[in-house]
Amino acid sequence: MKNLICLIRPHQWVKNLVVLLPVFFGGALLHIESVYAGLVTALCFSFAASSIYCLNDIVDVEDDRQHPVKCHRPMASGAISIPQGYTLMFLMFILSMLSTFLLCQSQLETASVILFYWLLNIAYCLKLKQYAIIDVCVVSFGFVLRILAGGYATSIHLSKWIVLMTFLLMLFLSFAKRRDDVVRMNETGHAPRQNTIRYNLTFINQAITITSSVTLVCYIMYTVSPETIQNFHTDYLYLTSVFVLVGLLRYIQIAVVDKRSGDPTKVMLHDRFMQFVVLAFGLAFLFIIYVL
Repeated sequence: MKNLICLIRPHQWVKNLVVLLPVFFGGALLHIESVYAGLVTALCFSFAASSIYCLNDIVDVEDDRQHPVKCHRPMASGAISIPQGYTLMFLMFILSMLSTFLLCQSQLETASVILFYWLLNIAYCLKLKQYAIIDVCVVSFGFVLRILAGGYATSIHLSKWIVLMTFLLMLFLSFAKRRDDVVRMNETGHAPRQNTIRYNLTFINQAITITSSVTLVCYIMYTVSPETIQNFHTDYLYLTSVFVLVGLLRYIQIAVVDKRSGDPTKVMLHDRFMQFVVLAFGLAFLFIIYVL
């Protein structure tokens, strides 16, 4: 049982809370129906993502056995067989689709987005992740699909700025994650991924700089846009840009100085500085839109 749980990686489910961004930025956190729909959608995506994790470990089983850390994964270590992996993969997908029936509205639309996400990631596991740049773009687009599903499930209109920021932020995190692979390749002479040879530190560092800069500019443009000011009836949201800047700088420090950006989820779960920045950002945002 422990190995089965390890294979579906429940600790990674926290990233599916991105689904709640439409609720957060839509000022609907006090609406129980919206929060419920968002959480159910996050659960649906968690099951779908776990299904993909199973396929990913099946496809990468030989490469993982050569990896100093990934060799301990259930599939690579031989604790779980490939047929068992496929069984768990389809079970997780079925649970994902069945969970959409817990939604009170837009079940078909939400399920369609999740299905598209699942099919896209199957293509990613089988082929697309072999191509540099395309791989990080697919991963980032997966998070856009999450907020799109969240918008459908909660009937909240998605601002174009939120869509752009989500894609750019996840692109930044994906490049930071790839940086760890390049560092490991330089140290060991072995590429952790087939496409790692198409990256180097110069390119990755420039990509991180560009995506973080554009993400910050995009967020500032969102806070001062007439649409945002009209929706929230305040023009003080630009003040929260400070926390976005500090958060980006801290993550760059983790990636470049500490060289431990390989798993963004673990960074968020264990780095107290990042947790403080995210919490401060959330509280400041909520204070401005609900109190001021």
